[in-house]
Amino acid sequence: MRVFLTGATGFIGSHIIPELLAAGHQVLSLTRSDAGAEALAKAGAEPHRGDIDDFESLMRGAASSDGVIHTAFDHNFANFVANCQKDARAIEALGTGLEGTTEPLIITSSTAMGSAKPGEQASEDVFAAQSPNPGVASELAGQALAERGIHVIALRNSQIHDTRKQGLVSDVIELARKKGVSAYVGEGANNWSAAHVSDTAHLYRLALERNEAGARYHGTAEGAISFREIAETIGETFGLPVKSVSADEAGAHFGWLAAFASKDMSASDTLTCERLGWNPAGPTLLADIRATKIEA
Repeated sequence: MRVFLTGATGFIGSHIIPELLAAGHQVLSLTRSDAGAEALAKAGAEPHRGDIDDFESLMRGAASSDGVIHTAFDHNFANFVANCQKDARAIEALGTGLEGTTEPLIITSSTAMGSAKPGEQASEDVFAAQSPNPGVASELAGQALAERGIHVIALRNSQIHDTRKQGLVSDVIELARKKGVSAYVGEGANNWSAAHVSDTAHLYRLALERNEAGARYHGTAEGAISFREIAETIGETFGLPVKSVSADEAGAHFGWLAAFASKDMSASDTLTCERLGWNPAGPTLLADIRATKIEA
């Protein structure tokens, strides 16, 4: 297949390229810079100039492919709501490029969209369409495309990690080092889920090749890691004291991360593994925290 990949120079996208090439696929990769084009060419992908704000370039890329994997996202949390809406518009453009075909469009979402109510473990067969989380816009955009007959597949990610990045955990580590203490809220019993980036890249390929319209999959190798375990591992790794903060203190300590630090973000991968034969085998989140490489 000739696959159009957005976010190709990003954390997940850069791992998807070799995964696809090794399976015999061709990769057309979105990039907005000369440096990005050069890096992609060296990686064996064909550069496609444009960005996620250039909807015309997205439609052209999709129309010239046999399938699309969309991983690009603006991760500036200061503009999170606006960025989620921008992602929805990018998804609509990509789907328009595939209109009239049965080629797959894999969009990237969060396992939070599979939780029917707060504190309930996320499941692939659940879509919380009324979620107050602005990220719901991505799956709503995909749902609208599906109603037009486009083969939309949602891949929901947990904390995707290696020794350089660990999703939101990287921000928790940065905050702990800055504050000089690794904290958790209350008893820290709320659970987060995670998957190694190499397993996640493999999952995107499996979802692409299966091309089951309307499917939802979870990039979750570990479904329930307590936030206290995460905080304790950060303290152990960086030589920081570990403490509990109350719910009232969480906002002052965690800042924008407070909305996540006390939230349960556990998720199941049971149906994903059954339906795709996915068998994640990468290092655990806690192992990667212990081996974290902090760039100067």
